[in-house]
Amino acid sequence: MKLSRFLYIFLLFSFINNLSAADGPINIQNSKSVYLSGVDYTFQFKTETDTLAQIITIFKDNKSIRLNLVQSKNDKSIYVAQNISFPESGKWQIQTAEDKNISFWVIPGWFSLLPPFIAILLALITRQVLVALFAGVFFGATLIAEYNPLVGFLNSLSDFIAKAPANPDNMAILVFSLTLGGMVGVISKSGGTQGIVEWLSKYASDSRRGQLVTWAMGIVIFFDDYANTLIVGNTMRPLTDRLKISREKLAYLVDSTAAPIATVAIVSTWIGYQLSLIDNSFKALGISENAYVTFIKTIPFAFYPIFTLLFGFLIAVTGRDFLSMLSAEKRAKHEGKLLAAGATPLADLAEEDILADEGTPLRWYNALIPVAAVIIATIGGLWLTGVEATGEMAPDVSLIHYLSTVFGNASSFKVLIWGAFIGSTVAIVLALSQKILSLNNSIKAWVSGVKSMLMAALILVLAWSIGNICKEVQTADYVIWATADLLSPNWVPTVTFLIAGIIAFSTGTSWATMAILTPIVIPLAYQLPLADPTISAGTQTTIFLSSIAAILAGSTFGDHCSPISDTTIMSSMASGSDHIDHVRTQMPYAIVVALVSIIFGFIPAGFGFGGLFEMILGAIVLFLIVRFVGKKA
Repeated sequence: MKLSRFLYIFLLFSFINNLSAADGPINIQNSKSVYLSGVDYTFQFKTETDTLAQIITIFKDNKSIRLNLVQSKNDKSIYVAQNISFPESGKWQIQTAEDKNISFWVIPGWFSLLPPFIAILLALITRQVLVALFAGVFFGATLIAEYNPLVGFLNSLSDFIAKAPANPDNMAILVFSLTLGGMVGVISKSGGTQGIVEWLSKYASDSRRGQLVTWAMGIVIFFDDYANTLIVGNTMRPLTDRLKISREKLAYLVDSTAAPIATVAIVSTWIGYQLSLIDNSFKALGISENAYVTFIKTIPFAFYPIFTLLFGFLIAVTGRDFLSMLSAEKRAKHEGKLLAAGATPLADLAEEDILADEGTPLRWYNALIPVAAVIIATIGGLWLTGVEATGEMAPDVSLIHYLSTVFGNASSFKVLIWGAFIGSTVAIVLALSQKILSLNNSIKAWVSGVKSMLMAALILVLAWSIGNICKEVQTADYVIWATADLLSPNWVPTVTFLIAGIIAFSTGTSWATMAILTPIVIPLAYQLPLADPTISAGTQTTIFLSSIAAILAGSTFGDHCSPISDTTIMSSMASGSDHIDHVRTQMPYAIVVALVSIIFGFIPAGFGFGGLFEMILGAIVLFLIVRFVGKKA
């Protein structure tokens, strides 16, 4: 009883304390949940009275920060104070004329790195991804709640985890993943999975060919990374299992083709997003260059995505591996263990509910036709929604430009849901028409396939939650602030690649990283070389193009290495791999490719060397690494 009273009084006190900190008649237009010490901020105050004239300082104890207010030209009720930096953490306040306090909760800048660091470290140590991700969310929410662990715990559940799937795009990914899992359940129960294994075995009769077919499928499905990951992983897993290819290797081949091919493809669901970011920055700088033409010019400098695709091919064609991947392949080939001891695959598609009954006809087309239906429906949906969103275009626009614009403007998340449901329907109709399954058994198999994706769905929700935490505590802003002095003209491409990698690794999202860095890097890459008379016009262009490419490439690299990345999680899910084992085996390969990209790509580009020669040289180095460092299992 005493404990319950204590908790009641504690929560009531916290509620009253929050009310006392509420804004008065003065509102901060761009207020944040938490501020970082040492980082510069711009405040916008809005008032309809003369109260603002009474604001002089932000204070804490005996320390104060003087505000240099400038009235906005566009809105006379808004006053702007720039370059405001808090010298220490704690609660800072503004005292207004009405004796109402506006509070600023400030934490040490480096604290913003702790939520993703804790999540990643615990995931690697404990191998319990759910616990690790929740710990990161809980710690971040506690920072925001002024170090109050009880409020932090409650807010973790209500403000972050509960709201993460509410994002329409996130919900679309969940529905798509679960529905595709249901389709796979029906395909498996109707014998299609085993049938396609029998069929593909004629062409991929050994480990080398099986890996090459997997890699090639990843290249063919270039139009969307999510569709690529789930289709290739789910289609090829039964075959790679038979060929004793480890689940870690399958997950790597899936992950190393999905985002890298989508980010350099001239027609994909990524292209519209990338072009919009580039175009907005161009308009702000007054650059008249066409964003799509510029993107095409950056492809020869997209060292990491292209080298990753090449490296996956070399690994597959030579049958050579090294470090943790070599151990996984040896285990699979010599011990027949596709998963490591104690591994927990994100998707369990070997349940009895979705295994074909004895005597079920094994027909390959019962698997291939539903998969083809998903691909066709997705491409068709992208075209229809893209044409509707694009509208009329100038008659002199090239075909490639038109196609890229249409696919870029398409509603990809909506279309993926269409494709998954159409694929599920086709799979059920095939099973019913051949009298392999009854309607009741078909629905049971579909539901079992959905249930097999539950663990992955939970991890996705927590990954999105910690991404939102990172946004609230401004992890990316702190990384940019801490590394700002490193940007000099010749090193802009390399530093951009590294910063993008760090941000994407910490936040688990490549798209958010692109959105954060593009408006910062493009002006720097455009203006810094112009201000240096020692840099030639050709070098200026090379720095500019390679810096744009470095944003996209670094975002992909960090996303590849991050245990909290949704695409990395989906690769583990589609491949039936233990997630931490996938991260642990893929990370060395990603780091090797990143180092080659820096040494033979971005560093030379910063000094004006063109992309083609460096691309060839880097490819040779990758081949030598695979040939002489890699070993056959």
